[in-house]
Amino acid sequence: MSGADLKGRSSPDRREEGELPLGTGPSGRAGHLAAEPPGREPDFSRGLLTAVVQDAGTAEVLMVAHMDREAYEATLLSGRATFHSRSRDRTWVKGETCGNVMDVVEVRLDCDGDAVLLRVRPSGPACHTGARSCFESPDEDGGAG
Repeated sequence: MSGADLKGRSSPDRREEGELPLGTGPSGRAGHLAAEPPGREPDFSRGLLTAVVQDAGTAEVLMVAHMDREAYEATLLSGRATFHSRSRDRTWVKGETCGNVMDVVEVRLDCDGDAVLLRVRPSGPACHTGARSCFESPDEDGGAG
């Protein structure tokens, strides 16, 4: 199923005023996101996809995570970065507990369909340590987790 075929679902919304309701992409339209290039589908036949998360404004790589089909489709539907936790064996929305959500601007699949690039607008640090990126220490960023 491609992102263009997905229908938006509404969910209870507890976000601050001005933020998009769940089930909408960055444009505010349900099911707005679709993977690029058009027609390319993710290949889940060998398990999880590697998801590289990049700041859409700076091109900085913020984190690397994993996606199963459920997380991939949830990301397309909601416009929020959603991943599969290998350690907890469940789907999770980035920022669901800390509030540092990532609004997805663009989804790109690699040539083999086994890796995905999410270009995002982060609302806070990407790393659980409090660093802006998982590829720097909290001291480099001036913050602490």
